[in-house]
Amino acid sequence: MDSPVVSELAEAVAAGKAGAVEEFWRYAAEHGTPLVEPDPEDAAYRLVTFLWRDDPESPADDVLALLHTVCDKDRHAGDLTPHLMRRIAGTDIWAHTYRLRADHRASYQFYVAHGPREQTLSTERASWIRVLDGAVPDPLSREPGLASRDGRSPASVMALPDAPPQPLRAAGVPGGRTVEAEVDGRRVYVHLPADHRADGGPYAVAVLCDGEMWGPVLRFGDTLDQLAAEGRIEPTVALMVDTMGRDRRLADLFCGEEFVDWLADVLLPWAQREFHVTDDPARTVVAGQSAGGLTAAFAGLRRPERFGNALSQSGSFWWPDGTEFDEGSEWLTRQFAVTERLPVRFHVEVGVQEWMLLPQTRHLRNVLEARGYELTYREFNGGHDYACWRGGLAEGLAVLLPSSG
Repeated sequence: MDSPVVSELAEAVAAGKAGAVEEFWRYAAEHGTPLVEPDPEDAAYRLVTFLWRDDPESPADDVLALLHTVCDKDRHAGDLTPHLMRRIAGTDIWAHTYRLRADHRASYQFYVAHGPREQTLSTERASWIRVLDGAVPDPLSREPGLASRDGRSPASVMALPDAPPQPLRAAGVPGGRTVEAEVDGRRVYVHLPADHRADGGPYAVAVLCDGEMWGPVLRFGDTLDQLAAEGRIEPTVALMVDTMGRDRRLADLFCGEEFVDWLADVLLPWAQREFHVTDDPARTVVAGQSAGGLTAAFAGLRRPERFGNALSQSGSFWWPDGTEFDEGSEWLTRQFAVTERLPVRFHVEVGVQEWMLLPQTRHLRNVLEARGYELTYREFNGGHDYACWRGGLAEGLAVLLPSSG
């Protein structure tokens, strides 16, 4: 479907209306982008129009709208043409309209292409990496953006009207303190709540995988401060564990026994000595996303006496262990199916756009429920995306570590 606002502009330009393009850009700047309009057929949906303004000094040959996971799905299918933006004739406006459910949240960027279209649309890995390396945020977005790493540009965030709110830190909220430490050769970013005292505690503790993202990049400590100020979580020390590179991440976060034992036997005792965190598994959470979401659940299975709460987001539950050859074997889910119920609570969530993870996560939910586990389960309208995970992580911690005040 076409955006009514863009269609009206195209008609005005075709009719020779003076100043129509500048008036349109003033409208876009005033309302913020993407433009969100009612769907004429279904009130549960919106017409969402992404806009890019051409640089007259270096006009684009094409522009791709990179809507996280939605675009990735088509890239996996070998066809990026559904995400090519259209230049409005006689203007500097590139536009592309999606029809999306009104509770959708996603990060997005633009790739401004110069060169043959077949090169821009190539879905080979090297070409796709080039696109991601060159992608840029939306200069007219009003939503809080999403920082990146590895030299890439930040992403913008689209949050449609019915998307769940996210508890970002408000002005005036007392701030805690984040410190960087090294534990047994591994970096850990430790966030201490605003009221943390050396003689206080014992404090609840949350162990977060992929700490190099949650700590210095996304500053999740600010969100923890907001949750505490709202009285939604008890005072909690967060241990954000650096994965120390891709190879080590793969070894540790695909049900790495040594890694989970290190968390239980080295990291947590260290945090008890240094920051007075609890040794009560009922007030200890292990959390992760993707492969980290798999390992958070695995930590509950392997070390329930230390991790009484597992928070899994978009977990890689398709994973087979080294004795299996079927990549869809769902090894961990089968372990829960054949093991007596353990004293672990679960908070599990997955995006409805995550076509490669949704069925396996639903299967895990069914197995946990059948085994009698205490479980909260949520499906959000989004993808494999930190823009969704940062709010989901906050909500999960509020469920598992609620304030008693």
